[in-house]
Amino acid sequence: MHFDYTEEHLAVRDAARDFARTELLPGVIERDTEAKFPFEQIKKMGELGFMGMMVDPKYNGGGMDTISYVLAMEEISKIDASASVSMSVNNSLVCWGLEKYGSEFQKEKYLKRLATGEIIGAFCLSEPEAGSDATSQKTAAENKGDYYLLNGTKNWITNGSSASVYLVIAQTDASKGHKGISAFIVEKGWDGFVIGKKEDKMGIRGSDTHSLMFTDVKVPVENRIGEEGFGFTFAMETLNGGRIGIAAQALGIASGAYELALAYSKERKAFGKTISQHQAIQFKLADMATQIEAARLMVLKSAWLKDVGKDYAHASAMAKLYASEVAMNVTVEAVQVHGGYGYVKEYHVERLMRDAKITQIYEGTSEIQKIVISRGILR
Repeated sequence: MHFDYTEEHLAVRDAARDFARTELLPGVIERDTEAKFPFEQIKKMGELGFMGMMVDPKYNGGGMDTISYVLAMEEISKIDASASVSMSVNNSLVCWGLEKYGSEFQKEKYLKRLATGEIIGAFCLSEPEAGSDATSQKTAAENKGDYYLLNGTKNWITNGSSASVYLVIAQTDASKGHKGISAFIVEKGWDGFVIGKKEDKMGIRGSDTHSLMFTDVKVPVENRIGEEGFGFTFAMETLNGGRIGIAAQALGIASGAYELALAYSKERKAFGKTISQHQAIQFKLADMATQIEAARLMVLKSAWLKDVGKDYAHASAMAKLYASEVAMNVTVEAVQVHGGYGYVKEYHVERLMRDAKITQIYEGTSEIQKIVISRGILR
């Protein structure tokens, strides 16, 4: 086992850290308060190569490994989880799915622009009646020969209004159950494609989460990903990698809150000494640091398994489950360490606490992760 980062890993981490502190930190509270999508910051992330990190350079990507990706995700998430979730979706779900399973035509037309951040993508699986039960797709695509007619509604879509390309999972043969589900590439602006209202959320408020409505949208057959019936497999395989991204996001939220709590504990005085000298606070900091380190090792292990071509589904589920729990635990304790100031927006930790909760829900709830993990144990 090797626990050292390469020089490239450290360079990527440091670049992400510098960008987060200089470009994302200014205005992050205002963007959260106003639920404002970080358009300019996301554009700069694309220019720096953060939106297509693992894509092959021949498709304009960075050609980096998954470890580099999770290191960057952690640093971005320490400061702005709304920016990091857009980064995660574009990297883990959209770019990876297209590069792994898309046709050469699809890669040339869409992946090259997605990898540079010229455009960003969205992954459309969840529906009003198909959240954790992804097999219950009601969105349908009817085969008309050289095109499909797409009808239905998608919910909770990250990058809902800011994306240009949408990977949409839809039922093409209901009689076949999950084997009758297919995947399609849909472009913003096509007739019949309507973007619904933006959700007013507790956390990741800068992320634009929308419902999407499709009414007789014509999707060319060349925009189907893989064969008919491949959609459910496509979604599940893509989400396995997506969980690594969200685990890294949860890790970043936790480590960001911990760093703020640690710094504050060395400044705030109570009973004649800094609160870091009180054992009650020392024990909190010790627990936080230990949980974060354990989560980091789990996230890195799942990333390493993916990089070396081994089965990482089990490890990524464990990493997401644990890292998201750590994010909740640590952010709550960070607020506690700050006392009354922790409840004030100016000190950032209340926002991180609100942001942490979603990591236990999206890209597979904690309960779904436990199902994945138990299947791996029992098979």
